[in-house]
Amino acid sequence: MGHRNLRLATVIIGSLSLAGATALMPIHQTCAQPQQQVSYAEDVVPIFRGYCISCHQPGGEGFKASGFDLSTYQGLMKGTKFGPMVIPGQPDISNLVVLTEGRAAPQLRMPHDHKQLPSCLRQEIWTWIFQGAKEN
Repeated sequence: MGHRNLRLATVIIGSLSLAGATALMPIHQTCAQPQQQVSYAEDVVPIFRGYCISCHQPGGEGFKASGFDLSTYQGLMKGTKFGPMVIPGQPDISNLVVLTEGRAAPQLRMPHDHKQLPSCLRQEIWTWIFQGAKEN
């Protein structure tokens, strides 16, 4: 009877170890397997309209400071006078992600002088860039 309990305990501990190992998977490996394609027009543009375009369009303060125009896909992909904002397939080094996540200097976090974008919206942008930043 004691030998049977030992085997049962071994199976339970082994199962828990495997479950814990999958829970420790790096976050970006998990995020890199989205369930569906993120659409620029349907998912990303509404974020820009709600949080960014008021400053980052011709005539806006953000446009005057950086030359960054979020009113069109072409403007987004052109980037700023300082360089590109989106590197398709590489969200972790895309300046758009760096700035919206607050990984740059605090005074450069976007949206400037407002609350940080909700994490679900930052994740949409991250996933769209990871999927190739297509104009879809």
